[in-house]
Amino acid sequence: MTVYDSAQHPDRADGPTPSHTVGPFYGYALPFPGGGDLAPVGHPDAISVHGGVYDGAGAPVPDALVELWQPDQAGEPVRRAGSMRRDQVTGGFAGRDGVTFTGWGRVATDADGQWAARTLLPGARPGRVPYLSLCVFARGLTHHLFTRLYFPAPEYADPLLASLDADRRETLLAKAGPTPGTYRFDIRLQGDEETVFLDFR
Repeated sequence: MTVYDSAQHPDRADGPTPSHTVGPFYGYALPFPGGGDLAPVGHPDAISVHGGVYDGAGAPVPDALVELWQPDQAGEPVRRAGSMRRDQVTGGFAGRDGVTFTGWGRVATDADGQWAARTLLPGARPGRVPYLSLCVFARGLTHHLFTRLYFPAPEYADPLLASLDADRRETLLAKAGPTPGTYRFDIRLQGDEETVFLDFR
């Protein structure tokens, strides 16, 4: 895994190319009701994460998709049936039964480029701080982008965070909201405050 930063390579011939539209786009089976409800309604440990997706000019992206992947509260991978498995009896999604935590969600941004999800605070593995893995799909992207959402922590024991300069590290840290259990995380696709994206090889 490496960090890709377009600002560090402005003169490279194989650097970023101008964005272009890839399509046609179809919304069928991509956004779905309850896609951001990773935690069951009324769960005592539920938290809310929300934010916006912005382009290089700082304008909101109203038709992006944000996927969330995370471990459970013990820091273990979730090994339950997927959220998109259709229930043949009810017509709903078997993984979205209001009880089971699957550790996966998908939400679309609204007209103002905002997204929100209800989930559980992931547990931390030894020597690391809790984070959510995010995957972003948006107009002009020929490939989806991977990043991480880290929660506020007193120290940065995670190897990825420790490898970044302070200003780049900030793009991966969620901000605690005024209400306990709420966090804001904005995703900037380009520009001076571009979110750190990851390249898995």
